[in-house]
Amino acid sequence: MKLGKKESGDARAVSALRVLALDTIQNAGSGHPGMALDAAPALYTLFAHHMLIDPKNPDWDCRDRFVLSSGHASALLYSLLFMAGYDLSLDDLRRFRQLGSRTPGHPEYGHTPGVDATAGPLGQGIAQAVGMAMAEKHLSAQYPSGEEYITHKTYVLCGDGCLEEGISQEAISLAGNLGLNNLVLIYDRNGSTLDAPTSVSMGDDAELRFLSAGWNVINVRDGNDLRALNRAISKAKKAKASPTAIIMDTVIGYGTPLAGSHKVHGSLLGAEDYEKTRAFFGADYGPFGIPGECVRHMRSLIAARLSEAKPGKEAARESFLANDPKAKDYLCGLNRDLGPYLPVPPAEEKAEASRNVSGRIVAELGQKVPFFFGGSADVAGSVKTAIPGDPGFSRDHPEGKDVSYGIREFAMAAVNNGILLHKGLACYGGCFLVFSDYLKPAIRMAALEGLPNVFLFSHDSLAVGEDGPTHEPVEQLSMLRSIPGLVTIRPADERETYYAWRYALQSPDHPVALVLSRQKLAAIQNTGEEGFLKGCYRVYAPKAKIAPAGEILASGSEVGLAIEAAERLETEGIYVDVLSFPSFELFERAPEEYRSTVFAVERERRVSLEMAATFGWGKYAATNIGVDSYGASGKEKDVLKAYGFTPEEVARRVKEALKA
Repeated sequence: MKLGKKESGDARAVSALRVLALDTIQNAGSGHPGMALDAAPALYTLFAHHMLIDPKNPDWDCRDRFVLSSGHASALLYSLLFMAGYDLSLDDLRRFRQLGSRTPGHPEYGHTPGVDATAGPLGQGIAQAVGMAMAEKHLSAQYPSGEEYITHKTYVLCGDGCLEEGISQEAISLAGNLGLNNLVLIYDRNGSTLDAPTSVSMGDDAELRFLSAGWNVINVRDGNDLRALNRAISKAKKAKASPTAIIMDTVIGYGTPLAGSHKVHGSLLGAEDYEKTRAFFGADYGPFGIPGECVRHMRSLIAARLSEAKPGKEAARESFLANDPKAKDYLCGLNRDLGPYLPVPPAEEKAEASRNVSGRIVAELGQKVPFFFGGSADVAGSVKTAIPGDPGFSRDHPEGKDVSYGIREFAMAAVNNGILLHKGLACYGGCFLVFSDYLKPAIRMAALEGLPNVFLFSHDSLAVGEDGPTHEPVEQLSMLRSIPGLVTIRPADERETYYAWRYALQSPDHPVALVLSRQKLAAIQNTGEEGFLKGCYRVYAPKAKIAPAGEILASGSEVGLAIEAAERLETEGIYVDVLSFPSFELFERAPEEYRSTVFAVERERRVSLEMAATFGWGKYAATNIGVDSYGASGKEKDVLKAYGFTPEEVARRVKEALKA
């Protein structure tokens, strides 16, 4: 390292940090020492000399945010958080990667103090950081009198693996186009991935990649040079119009006998190499015996910066809250208080595509809710996500609410996760249901993080017609229903679409997927919010006051189809009830007393009806009418007839099932 007298305390602290991270990994018997050792100087410099944080109040509104996109380097982050003074102990580090510990194998939001985002699936951390920066930009512009209080920086550390994932380029391109000068990315270029040197899989010029996307680029040729790192971060903080990438060249596993080899990426050091590495960093103490002077040095730097800046921030906050009439909107957004803004279903219902109904709700919310924010992946006209009269969120209009994410489904979802992690905004993102496959990992992440992300998926069935099997979803509903923590809702009519949005807006801690139709849905006479919120309820019973011979369970557009089929059967003296089944998850969350009584017949006399894969329906019905193959291109009416989704064919299938 290039050191002077001023840096000597920092140099000792960095060595102590490296040893502590190494002790943490070695004690656990697993982990990733490579990046934890080579990125330590950069993260130490960032936390000790630049980030405005309050370790005693980790959720302080105006703190700087940090995302460890390369979540496998978690031992470094946990060691750093301990040294910074967060509520983590050496015992917590000793329990790294153990069941029930506060230091899991990859960082988990809401689990460990100081962790601003869950990370580990490479690349998503970059997109989440972009979302945090977007949220700060928008809120600062929306509440200019509170700007001094609201403004902060977002930092993200990534490695070669993150930049190989496609989502990274989606997010980098979006951030550059939006001019997010409040975002700083530190790229740890150590030339290694798990299997091999990056030369076997990656040959692009990283600097040109960032420059072409509209970023500033600062090169640090030696990732051990504390002064160069300090200068780079200082310069990045002053960026006026663009995000900044600090490209830092490091040696993976620095200080170990395996330094420079990909073999140290995720492999535990042998006992002899472990001791040699500790000696290299001058550790003349036992495992976890970190010198108190190093801890005190880092904490004093953080505390001094906080004590200098916090009074001004708090004074700005008090002034904003006391004098700006819009401050109450800011607090409402911070607390996700959407109760006053819930859309009210119309008194009279009409037949309409649920995407159009959702579009009216989005427009209404966009104009009424100060902290409503979102858009679509270049399908606003199709998914109906536009906010009329809004200028659109951009570098020129950061106050805009309507986001054009571009054709970046995965980044859109992950960016919205970052917006929600930041707090202060309620957001949504839309695309076609068939392309939910593109963003599935971010849906899973939203569920893991407990984020109330709203996913709008339109064009929900074979009724897409002419666009054919590439655009006709089949297995996507089953996929969404398989994600723990996600509530998937497929409304059957106009009222159910309102109920779905009302539920989504009131979710405090889980994502919701709203599955919407392109075709018109019939108005169902007996839809109601109380039954809807239980996930499954009776919407049709024949006029004859006798026990039903069977039941049809259906969702979305198929509820109207099921009623038509039931009416046909009634003319033959076969009495069948129809239950709207908008959400498996809501039904499973309903009280057992309700679930045990909602069905009037046993499973063998129940038939499910949905224009999608039948997977999952077998739990509720013995006969499943669906699509267990791909669709076809043709006129909507012709495609539905070819696949048996007509009142006549459904009635015939139900009659057969009841005979059996």
